[in-house]
Amino acid sequence: MYFALTDTQREFDRAVRDYLAQRFDLAAVREVVESADESGGSEGSGDSDGAAGAERSAGSGGNPASLWAAAGEQGWLAVTVPEEYDGLGLGLVEAQVIARALGAGVAPGPWRGTVLAAEAIRLAGSDTQRATWLPRLAAGEVVGAFASRGSAADGLPAVEYGATADVVVAPAEDGVPGLVLITGASATPVGSYDGTTRLAGLTGGSAEVLPGATVEVARELADRATVLVAADLVGIAREALSRTVGYDREREQFGVPVGSFQAIKHALADLHVGVTMAEHAALYASYAVQEGLDGADLAVAVAKAKANDVALQATAAMIQYHGGIGYTWEHEAHFFYKRARRLAGQWGDLTVARERIAALTM
Repeated sequence: MYFALTDTQREFDRAVRDYLAQRFDLAAVREVVESADESGGSEGSGDSDGAAGAERSAGSGGNPASLWAAAGEQGWLAVTVPEEYDGLGLGLVEAQVIARALGAGVAPGPWRGTVLAAEAIRLAGSDTQRATWLPRLAAGEVVGAFASRGSAADGLPAVEYGATADVVVAPAEDGVPGLVLITGASATPVGSYDGTTRLAGLTGGSAEVLPGATVEVARELADRATVLVAADLVGIAREALSRTVGYDREREQFGVPVGSFQAIKHALADLHVGVTMAEHAALYASYAVQEGLDGADLAVAVAKAKANDVALQATAAMIQYHGGIGYTWEHEAHFFYKRARRLAGQWGDLTVARERIAALTM
């Protein structure tokens, strides 16, 4: 069976990538990374040689204003929100297309947290909660966050963009099914080696129960979150590999491109195969979850395992095969490597993903 993106989905992918290439390139990413400080980071003061200049990075808390505006205007935040709530009414397949493009651009900002908060409200919220929050999340009028650890009662450690979020979806209690919407929480910045995100611990605030948050809904939300992280990882892996291949075609030693050396050529060819397999695994997992297919849980575990593996391999190879510049702060390789290391541990590291595969296939 031939399984691939449709022409419309490919166009969606190109639109996101073209925007990032033209309006938020790696020079803009560097502004955000280098703006991080002990208070959680703010940006907008640095000069840039990139395409859009300082305007693109204006904003605070690691959420660049121009990129966030584009996310709202171009429908990146509205992708899974139903049309009746001013969304695009698309699915997880289109969402993972965006996630992959954002990973390839190592783009900062609370896109994933906002989309997952909207998904939680869509799947488990009351009619009033949906009407109140979904149109605003879809338009980018408010920022969402999705906490995978901690509880509303005891506090939430290291929530991505927790200090920026207007609404946070979090577990009601540790180990007990149930989700709540939290607003007005107090945020304490938490450091991260990955400068393309911002973390904060959250305490207090007002909590409102999501009435439809059953065990099944919680499992589906976890699968959706895992798919989006896997898609980000394969985007990172593909871009890291592409940049490495491009560099090694041009860099010469002994009068020939280093990419022509058998050891490097074979290693990069093996990586290409691995990345391609991970891309297809993430795509199929998104479709399986979206359509509620039998075996969707296995597809998600396979996608995360493959994405973890190739992202860590490709970003390490990016550093190694860029020779003497690959490990420097001035080169962009560490943006990809650090993001891959962080995301590989979210929603199941390689060991957890493989154990889940084993459990599901025994």
